[in-house]
Amino acid sequence: MNRPRSARGALPRHDDRRRSFPQVAPREAPDGRFAATWWGNAWVEALEGTALDPARLARGKAYAGRGHVDAITVTPGRVVAYVHGSRTRPYRTEIRMRTLGDDGWERFLDEATARPDHIAALLDKDVPHALEAVTGLLPAPGDLVPDCSCPDDGYPCKHAAALCYQAARLLDEDPFVLFLMRGRGEQELLAELTRRNAARSAAEATAAAPPMPTVPAPAALAATAAGLLPLPRPLALPDRPGRPAVFPPDPEAPDPLALDLLASEAAVRAHTFLATGHDPVAALTPWQDAVRLAAAHPGSGLTASTRALYRDLAYALDRTPTDLARAVAAWRQGGAAGLAVLEEPWDPPAGPFDRARPALLAADFPAFRPWRNRLSTESLQLRLGRDGLWYGYESDAGREDWWPRGEPDPDPVGALTDLLGR
Repeated sequence: MNRPRSARGALPRHDDRRRSFPQVAPREAPDGRFAATWWGNAWVEALEGTALDPARLARGKAYAGRGHVDAITVTPGRVVAYVHGSRTRPYRTEIRMRTLGDDGWERFLDEATARPDHIAALLDKDVPHALEAVTGLLPAPGDLVPDCSCPDDGYPCKHAAALCYQAARLLDEDPFVLFLMRGRGEQELLAELTRRNAARSAAEATAAAPPMPTVPAPAALAATAAGLLPLPRPLALPDRPGRPAVFPPDPEAPDPLALDLLASEAAVRAHTFLATGHDPVAALTPWQDAVRLAAAHPGSGLTASTRALYRDLAYALDRTPTDLARAVAAWRQGGAAGLAVLEEPWDPPAGPFDRARPALLAADFPAFRPWRNRLSTESLQLRLGRDGLWYGYESDAGREDWWPRGEPDPDPVGALTDLLGR
């Protein structure tokens, strides 16, 4: 059989960053969920969390279910299709989303190759929750930007909603479509995963495991005749904590991401205790421990998994997700001391606090109003911690909605300079 060739006689070049999918046949969703996988439904939740009109969503879902969406083309940052509506001519509809930067892909590839089960899952067309948590692959509400040639100015219109719903079914069939939407093609990713996995395997093979302690057979027999055998030497402490088991998604089981997070935390605490004889978490209150857990959650921004974690932790402690998000920012700023600065105003003794205002004025900063351990303008604030460090905060002008920003510094001028990015 003759293979098609280009005008110059060479075989056509495969474009790994452009994929087209034929029209998906109409089908019903008997359980009310349009997609079948957790990542497909997370895509749908991002659409529905942004929509301004539930009626348009309902019509878009009906359009998708009846097969009104033609072939879909996916390229980095864009999903395009023609969608049939009430008129004879279909509308050109697209969904745009940001692609991941190089740092995001590095985190994804590092996490994927660190665990062979993650690579196996990807090859089996499955997406482990931990990979999404590390990079925020799935869109959050507001990340999907619809556009359509129809005259409807809804956000989204029913045609864009239909395309979004149908795209969720593509993600069900092949999660590499999601990776392409975020900027990397399947062959490109598989090649890089293979290279990194080979390098990791080679490094592990060269690191010889320490020999297990043994007892020679004659010594064991002699000791048996005399009484109890001596205990072997304890095993050497590993260089790092072990990785938890993989928890497959199950509708009747707890959240696998939460289980993975708690198991990882337990492994780290056990390793630290074995190495130092001290548990750094034991002295924390339940609220401090919840903030610490949320602050240690990998990834940046409020992804779907992050929002679920914040919601569950906040509910368990009778707080709001906003309370927890603010506390997490304080913890990342300064640990337990940073959280105390957020929550505990106090009266500092005379000395560093009294010298702070003249020092700020001498550095050409605006005048700050003092109150207890805080110096404030309309939108900037410095808080003196009991550890002697100054912590920066910001708020919208005229609002008492202070959020931790910048790095703590023993010098108020240094803390404010870092806060302002000067």
